Amino acid sequence: MSHIPLHTSVNKEPGKERYELKRGLRARHMSMIAIGGSIGTGLFLASGSTIHSAGPGGALVAYGLICVMIYFLMTSLGEMATFLPVSGSFSSYASRFVDPALGFALGWNYWYNWAVTIAVEISAAALIMKFWLPESSSLLWSSLFLALLFVLNFLSVKAYGEGEYWFALIKVIAIICFIAIGLMMIVGIMGGEAVGFRNFTVGDAPFHGGFMAMIGVFMVAGFSFQGTELVGVAAGESENPRVNVPRAIRQVFWRILLFYILSIAVIGLLIPYTDPNLMSGDLENIAVSPFTLVYERAGLAFAASVMNAVILTSVLSCGNSGMYASARMLWILAMEGKAPRFLRKTNARGIPTRALYATTAVGMLAFLASLFGDGVVYMWLLNASGMSGFIAWVGIAICHYRFRKAYVAQGRDLNDLPYRAKAYPFGPVFAFILCMVIIVGQNYTAFAGETIDWNGILVSYIGLPLFLLLWLGYKFVKKTKVIPLQECNLTRDEH
Repeated sequence: MSHIPLHTSVNKEPGKERYELKRGLRARHMSMIAIGGSIGTGLFLASGSTIHSAGPGGALVAYGLICVMIYFLMTSLGEMATFLPVSGSFSSYASRFVDPALGFALGWNYWYNWAVTIAVEISAAALIMKFWLPESSSLLWSSLFLALLFVLNFLSVKAYGEGEYWFALIKVIAIICFIAIGLMMIVGIMGGEAVGFRNFTVGDAPFHGGFMAMIGVFMVAGFSFQGTELVGVAAGESENPRVNVPRAIRQVFWRILLFYILSIAVIGLLIPYTDPNLMSGDLENIAVSPFTLVYERAGLAFAASVMNAVILTSVLSCGNSGMYASARMLWILAMEGKAPRFLRKTNARGIPTRALYATTAVGMLAFLASLFGDGVVYMWLLNASGMSGFIAWVGIAICHYRFRKAYVAQGRDLNDLPYRAKAYPFGPVFAFILCMVIIVGQNYTAFAGETIDWNGILVSYIGLPLFLLLWLGYKFVKKTKVIPLQECNLTRDEH
């Protein structure tokens, strides 16, 4: 069975085409890539509505459970990515350890998800700019931001890593400041009298709306953490994946846990869940972001402008990661013969330029689709990508389960693994079950009424049949089968 070397180098002769990536990401880049991918508008804007829906206690439990799931997924990915650090990550792992058809479907699903996300983020960035310049052109800002993201990814993988490092660092500093100010307000050092824990028991808090409200928040919380798997995609271009990937995974999990849990706890303690403003935070109304509300209560008049700038860097960070991840996924699909072969070409700096051009073009077309016909086409594109992140997580859990089984079946010593996930097999099985619960329950209310909401079901679940069509279609055409454990490709071709 064909496989891709960890550091592919097909031909380096002058004038010959190159098909190689370069390892230019340092340890600090790897840590910030995973943090930057998982901290975004889900925390800065959507956290208020989750507290409003389930109370502070319900939101904390839901986010805490997602954090546990993410930990298991990250350790599963870490074990595979340190042993086989390839840019295709879980797409390549699925082709090696499960079935080439699953690798094909996961790869195209992930590429499509991030390509559409680029359009989402440049649209959001243009909307944010209207906070300062309400009469300016959305098309102009979107074009400028798309050009910025393209240049960061075109220059070198180190330029992408540096861009992501500084984008993510701004978010991290903003969250640390928020938590520090919030804690001072709770004990009465800032903002007047001490708030204490009284808002945690307002009405029927800390748990509001019962078990089903918590389940609803659990579904929403999952979207907030999508992007943590980027560290696996970037492993193929890490300078020292055996050291940098495990370190990034350990640091990222605890930082994300503290950032999310402490931020939600601070919001829940300072703003009662009954406050209607918690439901109003969105890109068009930064002034009622829960972060902005807390800053204003601390007496900081510039809060809205500061949060607007932070959220702008947040969406640009997400778009930057989307551009990187989708270009790399398209490149590995081409290298494995699952995408047009001409997309394999890289330049002298190790950038898969043709895959980058194709991804940028799709992101631009998706954005243009949002401007015409009332955005109907764009909304369908967006809905179709809604489940893609969860499908990728399911793929990671399956791949790790099969990887460890194959590793043992082929007589290898587990002590030789560069990094070992401690909770196997519970970890991948637990993550698989929770991800499936999120996927199936994405719009459970559509089934709960007196009449079934078929339109709601179609909008929420369209990504699932599209994924199955990719998987089963490739399986039918190529006649692929599940790979026996003894035949799983564990070859490590390091150059």
